[in-house]
Amino acid sequence: MALLDKHKAIETHATLLMVLAFLVVTIGGIVQIVPLFYLDNVIEDVKGVRPYTPLELAGRDIYIREGCYVCHSQMIRPMRDEVTRYGHYSLAAESKYDHPFQWGSKRTGPDLARVGGRYSDEWHQDHFADAKSVVPESVMPPYGFLFNKVIDGQYIQDVVKTNAMVGVPYTQDMIDNAQADFQAQADPNADSAGLEGRYGKDAFGNAVNVRNFDGQPQLTEADALIAYIQVLGTMVDFSTFTPDPNR
Repeated sequence: MALLDKHKAIETHATLLMVLAFLVVTIGGIVQIVPLFYLDNVIEDVKGVRPYTPLELAGRDIYIREGCYVCHSQMIRPMRDEVTRYGHYSLAAESKYDHPFQWGSKRTGPDLARVGGRYSDEWHQDHFADAKSVVPESVMPPYGFLFNKVIDGQYIQDVVKTNAMVGVPYTQDMIDNAQADFQAQADPNADSAGLEGRYGKDAFGNAVNVRNFDGQPQLTEADALIAYIQVLGTMVDFSTFTPDPNR
């Protein structure tokens, strides 16, 4: 009873309750934050992870603009059912160049963290035009209009430059050639040597995807979105990846 009386005294004294709550939150925050100051880097470096190409970056912006993140997460949690279905659990390093990152647990559709290369470009073309044509039970609305929206990358250099300002390691060469790289990635007949040289190879030794993603002669928003989708989860070779035991 005495303990309950003391608890009642705290609950009925607003100032005391506020002070004690502040102390609890402060202690909890210190316990979580202070250890981070003793780490050189809180995100483990993983071989193969690179910044998005200009076309992939544009596709990511379209992905966010169209609200794809509302129904699809990009975070595979370390649970048996998720790893069995989607693949290796997500690493923080895979999203270190994402602003904002696409982690989350809300899913109406499947997680997309490892969707890159799982389906052909043609499958994605059909899926965006009419999702029910490839997944009959899908509730995803049609995005066929993306195939009619031609883009020229007029502002892509500014987008790359802005990402560089917030810490994405785009070099000045990448910024200067952003529009040329944007055009080259969706044109299999273009000289893509510069693009491939600037963005290198992933952990599998694969160069940047260069092809006509939407199957049309003009460069459209569908090209950019499919280019982005096809790179998700493809940069890290998990057959050779060994987690850092100190993290």
